Amino acid sequence: MQSIQSFIQSLRFKLLIGISIVVIPLVAILIFNNMYSIDVVRNQVAQSNKNLLSLYMQQIDRNLVEADNYLSNLSLQNTDLPLLEKEKDIDSFQYTKAILRLFNQINIDIEYYKTMDNFFIYSAVNDELIMTPSAESSFDKREAEKNGILSLLSEYSGSKSKSDNMRWHVKKIDQDYYLYRIVKVGNEYVGAWVNAKKLMVPLEYIDLGSTGAALLVTNDWQPMNNDDLILRENVQLRTDQASYYLTGNRNQYLTMSEASSKGEFGLVVLIADHTILERLPDLKWLIAVISGVAIAFLAVFLLFMRKEFLSPINRIIFAMRKLKDGNINPIANVSGTSSEFQIMNQSFNSMMQEIQDLKIHVYEEKLNLQKAELKQLQLQINPHFFLNSLNMIYNLAMSKNFEVIQEMAKCLVHYFRFMFRSKADFLKLHDEISHTRNYLRIQQLRFPEGLTYKVDCPERWRNCAVPPLIVQSLVENAIKHSVTMDETIAISVEVTESPEEGWIDIRIADTGNGFSEEVLDSLRKGDLVSEDDEKIGIWNLTRRMSLLYDRDDLVHFSNDADGGAVVHIHVPIHYLPEGV
Repeated sequence: MQSIQSFIQSLRFKLLIGISIVVIPLVAILIFNNMYSIDVVRNQVAQSNKNLLSLYMQQIDRNLVEADNYLSNLSLQNTDLPLLEKEKDIDSFQYTKAILRLFNQINIDIEYYKTMDNFFIYSAVNDELIMTPSAESSFDKREAEKNGILSLLSEYSGSKSKSDNMRWHVKKIDQDYYLYRIVKVGNEYVGAWVNAKKLMVPLEYIDLGSTGAALLVTNDWQPMNNDDLILRENVQLRTDQASYYLTGNRNQYLTMSEASSKGEFGLVVLIADHTILERLPDLKWLIAVISGVAIAFLAVFLLFMRKEFLSPINRIIFAMRKLKDGNINPIANVSGTSSEFQIMNQSFNSMMQEIQDLKIHVYEEKLNLQKAELKQLQLQINPHFFLNSLNMIYNLAMSKNFEVIQEMAKCLVHYFRFMFRSKADFLKLHDEISHTRNYLRIQQLRFPEGLTYKVDCPERWRNCAVPPLIVQSLVENAIKHSVTMDETIAISVEVTESPEEGWIDIRIADTGNGFSEEVLDSLRKGDLVSEDDEKIGIWNLTRRMSLLYDRDDLVHFSNDADGGAVVHIHVPIHYLPEGV
């Protein structure tokens, strides 16, 4: 809300509003006038073609009605049709004469119905089909038509309602569409059909432009011709209550349709919209030129104001916003602006340079303080482990177990050698794991019946850099709070790849009683140091991780399903060289 109010009060907004009040109404009136003219032309063209489409569809329906009447008269008045209901073996002579007479009649009558391609008669009792010949059809075409008619008759028998049988239907055979009509008389079928392309011949003489088209469509709006145009231009054929609609992706087409009252098909006319608009008067171009000039004037004026006035202000505002976000590096550009803005930019840059020098000095002091604090934290660990080591040797000497004392002494040598050299900020994960494994062996010698352990670290991460003692200190804490003489405690250390890319997870878990809810709550809140410094090791670890990686979410404490304590350490994958 504040940003919107700031924009409204800006100079840019006020200048834009002032110019827009003058230019936008003028452009809007011109555009409205242009759109209105286009709509008038479209309506006139659509109405004219819609009327022509209706007339042509009426002519097609009249031709179909004439064919219907012929089929009805043939089925009701011809005396040879009943002879086809008898099996031809009973009286083959009479049957053959009837077939010849029927063939001659439909062959003569087809000449009076130029719109039809074929009349046919089929005897279901004798499974015999007679149809008018066509001189224009090849033998293969003739066979395809014959098979198509037999397929129609097979689908027709008893599968449709009486009202549906009074209509002309559409059938696709090979790549062509046909309209057909069948009349059933007893066990005989009388029918007619016509190729859809034949019905389209007169429409080819209509002026639809070089890219327009007329086509027949089925009831489900599948094109019977010009299907390549429909697919190429993505024309959507549909029923529309208006006189026309526009469709198509690359080229918009004015589309009108008319459904047949006698068959399951319709006519569609497509006229390219650009062809229609070419018929507009020259006023359309004059309106476009005036609109273009007005918009260009507005654009040029805004560009000029932006270059000479708005851009210099925006550069200073942008630099100030970056400064507010903590970025002390923005430098305002002083070239290519008026002298007043150059003075402002130079003053701002001088101020920014002074702030940057001061912040660098403060940052260096902070880094030195963090390094000193980190060194102190690392030194804080050694006395803690040293006291534990002396206590373990003392306990072993009291038990006079010299073999264990020897092994313990050897382990302690490795342990203290590691401690005395672990003053660096980072060491290899392999060294940290080896030190942890050595420490666990020392504790296992101390508690032979009370501790088992397992350490798993894949070789591919052996050179990964980790802070020293992050694993050993947590293992020591687990032993301190979990190992007793009453039961055996198992401790596991496992290194796995993290779901976060470029990181690994180190999981330290034990089978003890886990963290209490009170302790877990304090650990998650960061309240890690008690009055008697009981949690100094954990605080040490979390503090070091925060200082080294500048993140506070890298150590996570929880209990597993069996109640044991679990600690996850999140470490980025950064490899140290082999010689380090």
